[in-house]
Amino acid sequence: MKEKYSKTCFSEWGKVKQGVPQGSILQPLFFLLYITDLPGIINDTSKPTIFADDNNIIFTHSNLTDFKEQINIVIEKISNWFQTNSLTLTFNKTHHIQFMAKSKPAVTAHISYKDNPINITSCTIFLGLTLDSTLSCETHIDQVICKLNTACYVIRSLKSVISPRNLRTIYFSYVHSIMAYVIIFGGNLSHSNNIFKLQKRAIRIIMNVDNRVSCNELFKKLNILPPHFQYILSLLLLFVVKNIEEFILNSEVHSINTRHRSDLYPLSIKLTKYKKGVSYSGIKIFNHLPQNIKNYLGM
Repeated sequence: MKEKYSKTCFSEWGKVKQGVPQGSILQPLFFLLYITDLPGIINDTSKPTIFADDNNIIFTHSNLTDFKEQINIVIEKISNWFQTNSLTLTFNKTHHIQFMAKSKPAVTAHISYKDNPINITSCTIFLGLTLDSTLSCETHIDQVICKLNTACYVIRSLKSVISPRNLRTIYFSYVHSIMAYVIIFGGNLSHSNNIFKLQKRAIRIIMNVDNRVSCNELFKKLNILPPHFQYILSLLLLFVVKNIEEFILNSEVHSINTRHRSDLYPLSIKLTKYKKGVSYSGIKIFNHLPQNIKNYLGM
């Protein structure tokens, strides 16, 4: 270690023989390099999803017996990889969740490895998004509502000491950042209307108006998007446009020269969860855009 403004040394240099040095700017990069070969040993039987130290493995199988065998094979490979790389798989911090449709009965699956049980959970947090076993975001929205209530209290407490302009800055750092994160997953749910109500409360506090005053003009004055418009913007720009190569055009499905040939082709899936999901909703919204905007986006 060195003092910031001098070359005085307080400790000697040392070699890191294994692991990742903590507190270093390069620590995240070193950690990714350290585990870079982990997905390669299990991606033939599962779908690993890794973001820094947040590791998730997705399994799909129609047969419960083969499903358990597949999991045991993957866990054994991971356990061996951990031992080889001087790491330990902590089973009491590892859990699994079974995703299913609401209409389907739950399947009891007791998963363990060498007498170490892997506990089942009803909901999980993936990169800040809370999901339950039916892939619903209602639990996450409830958590967002609690945070927004706190944010409204903070803005109300500061209203008497700072200007509306600074309150707007606090709004974007404390309200908008919470509200806009993963909005594309729950912005079309009826449960998200409670977020809209809290946003309007924060807007009225900033502008110091009565609770019954309409927020239409207040949104324009503060140059702030309501949640429904933010949902459409995020869905189009952050998902559809950035992943446009993953979608299929109508012109690729048939050769008929119709006026909707440049529209995105929606897959014929009757599952309600899919129709309320990001992909299908993004296709519907994109197809309703005027043609000049589609042309601007390169379609």
